[in-house]
Amino acid sequence: MKSLIITVAGLSSRFNRDLDNPVLKCLYHEGNAQSALLSYQISSLYENVDEIVVVGGFRFADLEAFCAREITDPEHKIKLVFNAHYADWGSGYSLICGVDALSADSQDVVFLEGDLFFDRPGIQAVVSSCRDVLTVNREVIRSDKAVVLYVDMEDHPHYIYDTSHAALVIPDPFTAVYNSAQIWKFTRPERLREIVAALPPKAVKGTNLEIIQRYFGVLKTSEIEIVSIGNWFNCNTVMDYRQAIKSLIG
Repeated sequence: MKSLIITVAGLSSRFNRDLDNPVLKCLYHEGNAQSALLSYQISSLYENVDEIVVVGGFRFADLEAFCAREITDPEHKIKLVFNAHYADWGSGYSLICGVDALSADSQDVVFLEGDLFFDRPGIQAVVSSCRDVLTVNREVIRSDKAVVLYVDMEDHPHYIYDTSHAALVIPDPFTAVYNSAQIWKFTRPERLREIVAALPPKAVKGTNLEIIQRYFGVLKTSEIEIVSIGNWFNCNTVMDYRQAIKSLIG
């Protein structure tokens, strides 16, 4: 079984600065519900996976109503999961909720954050790979937006993200540095479950990178496929959303 986890629980604080009334970012659209982030993500992957776990929190009732009204799910693949700590814990707990909701016979798991637009050939390369996958994009690395992926001198991947969006510090010598496209594929769900079960309390409340680093940090990049997403947008603001729609959907 192929599984997809999408996390959309956050407060969308930066996105909502541009709006008069707060919204759940993944549901925002300007005229056509199929151009909402969640609609685009699910439609891009629906035929390639067997289950879709969507982890929500902020404005969860809006998420439920939108999925019932706007998302076509003829094969009943979509599971909605509520993250009770969406407001007081980090993004890692949404991933934990998603992992806990996976079917027992899941064989590989694609995880993507719910504020991303991406070109469909790129995401298809992630899904079709037989290996664990890290993704990268071609954007300039900026401390206010980027998740940095770098490779140390022993060929191990590491992630850096500043939750205050102020500055990024790479503490080690490195052989490569990338802007992460924030999409991952795990081919060993049992290992993912073991990592989640063994997390210390502080890590449970931290970012999803706590879990991702524990999974990928023991591997070498020679054991991983790194997929470049050519056309990629992280929609932190309404302007980001509009640029993505213009580029990808028109």
